[in-house]
Amino acid sequence: MGVREVKETEYFFIPHQRKTTASLKAIPFPAPEKVKFSFIDLFAGIGGFRLALQDLGGKCVYSSELNEKAQETYKTNFGEIPFGDITKDEVKAYIPDSFDILCAGFPCQPFSIAGYRKGFADTRGTLFFDVENIIEKHRPKVIFLENVKNLVSHNSGETFKVIIDILENKLGYKVFFKVLNAMTHANIPQNRERIFIVAFDPNQVENCDNFKFPNEIPLTRNIHDILEKNEQDSKYYYPATHKYYTELNKSITSEDTVYQWRRVYVRENKSNVCPTLTANMGTGGHNVPLIKDKFGIRKLTPKECFAFQGYPMDKYILPAIADSKLYMQAGNSVTMPLIKRIGEEIIKVL
Repeated sequence: MGVREVKETEYFFIPHQRKTTASLKAIPFPAPEKVKFSFIDLFAGIGGFRLALQDLGGKCVYSSELNEKAQETYKTNFGEIPFGDITKDEVKAYIPDSFDILCAGFPCQPFSIAGYRKGFADTRGTLFFDVENIIEKHRPKVIFLENVKNLVSHNSGETFKVIIDILENKLGYKVFFKVLNAMTHANIPQNRERIFIVAFDPNQVENCDNFKFPNEIPLTRNIHDILEKNEQDSKYYYPATHKYYTELNKSITSEDTVYQWRRVYVRENKSNVCPTLTANMGTGGHNVPLIKDKFGIRKLTPKECFAFQGYPMDKYILPAIADSKLYMQAGNSVTMPLIKRIGEEIIKVL
């Protein structure tokens, strides 16, 4: 029930998830032949959770993503268009009754702390409410959530407290959480801290107390393992006629650094890693990552940004959509190898 066949004429007009005839011929990342567990992919973005868990033998039985351009990138690589608005009951209705892991990189939103029901904060009106609703109905063995580090301190810590309280005390899950950095835990040269929440149903996972987040590993890669060596499209380079070129040329001097343009000044990142990629980096001005190569001063390309999130760019395909959309997708994405490392630890106790 997780995949619905529809007519070709329905292609872009309704929220759905299906395999297309064309995509079946050459899907870059098909489901594994030997399936070890099943999972659903909520707020799926461009498929970072899916790619990581498929590598571990997981089969995705349902996906949901509201953004149409992200759906297009997802379809290009997995051969399925995710369902749309997860807040709608008719979209939730396609979730299979049973699956092992619920994955979600849900947005950070405040809760109505004032409106308590049955001793728990009211999450209605937030997307976490929909996650909570799905967990309550389907009781997956594992919940695997990712969010910005600021979730922990959001609304003076109340938002995070509510999430943990609901998972542990209302839904009865054993909860583990930790802030991890892609740079220290995934061998990815990007300084990117995120909060990860892993929760187990102790009635279905007897060994859940044995779960541990992955240990730190040495960072053996640097920006040059990811940056393209050849000259890129001229649209990525700053011409000498650009109004900020003089300032950029004065400040951006090293080929071993990724810089950030902060509206009126350049920030240098000393550690030979990429600064945190953000969703707004494609819109100009704030947080645009810049480098100096042999051909000039330029922005990171979308392909490089996806690579800094750990996507295997020898196979992963970027669709022909606006660069601004691709930058946003990269900035919103999970760091795939870090998801995979946490996934490996989850599988050990399943």
